[in-house]
Amino acid sequence: MSQKTFKGYAITDADKWSQFKVVDFPSKNWEETDVEIAITHCGVCGSDVHTITSGWGGIETPLVVGHEIVGKAVRVGSKVSSGIKVGDRVGVGAQVASCYDCKCCKTDNENYCPDSVDTYNSKHPDGVRTHGGYSTGIIAHEQFVFPVPDEISSSDAASMMCAGLTVFSPLVRNGAGPGKKVGIIGIGGLGHYAIMFAKALGAEVYAFSHGDSKEADAKKLGADHYIITSDGFQKDHQMALDILVSTRDSAAGFPIEDYCSMLTIHGKFIQVGLPDDGEMPKINGFMFIKNGCLIGGSKIGSKKEAMAMLDLAAKKGLKPMIEEIPMKDVHKAVEAVKAGKPRYRYVLRQDIEQV
Repeated sequence: MSQKTFKGYAITDADKWSQFKVVDFPSKNWEETDVEIAITHCGVCGSDVHTITSGWGGIETPLVVGHEIVGKAVRVGSKVSSGIKVGDRVGVGAQVASCYDCKCCKTDNENYCPDSVDTYNSKHPDGVRTHGGYSTGIIAHEQFVFPVPDEISSSDAASMMCAGLTVFSPLVRNGAGPGKKVGIIGIGGLGHYAIMFAKALGAEVYAFSHGDSKEADAKKLGADHYIITSDGFQKDHQMALDILVSTRDSAAGFPIEDYCSMLTIHGKFIQVGLPDDGEMPKINGFMFIKNGCLIGGSKIGSKKEAMAMLDLAAKKGLKPMIEEIPMKDVHKAVEAVKAGKPRYRYVLRQDIEQV
């Protein structure tokens, strides 16, 4: 049997973005390099909401979203060489395939492959549409299936598959570690992971937020400094930071010049939040002259980085701040994410009857 039928909570009308119905949908065509996963948990990512609200463009329905997936391997292809076995707990993030042959794929940069296939709202090369983890199962190439260490619960591991990896990758690629000062802008699903991982990597961590309501949480996660971004917030920190990671997904009123003035010579501002329509703050060329700052982005992370992230979390006992809810309550979760309410991630627990 080349395809299987899974069940999932789907958006069936693009104009009714928080109304979900359980539908049947076909999996990808099976290949012997694949792993089939029976899903037990799936995090609710901001990307899910941007997608189902058509903020990142129109969608084809029905569509099952969700790319913070954890479950059990129930079928392992004969050509899988990564050691995954039936019964293992594994995770899948925002990507399920790539070309496996380009420069990116051959240098542990498969997340940047031009022919990458997203976990949902995308298509495999044979035309089969991809559906995500608000569902009973998924089939993915072994390169995008990550073993979950015994020390990490499935509910905690779920949101690491996207939110965690999305900030871990730019932190390690840009040198976060002992002796470095790292600023995290925005304390939400991504930001709370960024604080936790930056501290675990050994950096001195600065958390930036517009109010004081999240100070206690930020300090608990590992922030050494908590800075409220009122007028003039940047003046006491000129050229002090090595790295700034921005998790904000709104360009409106974002003072990017003030933030970049806090970077040391050739310090790096890395944007990981992606607003609707991709709009970014206006940039004045003079801001680059003062400190030679560099502005860049990041796209999820590689399998090598995912394994390093999970290993770090296991060894240091890192736990995200999550709320686990039944998958049937997904409408409540996406509406709350749209309103900015989570502290700091919802994780859906499987409740669709397995057939």
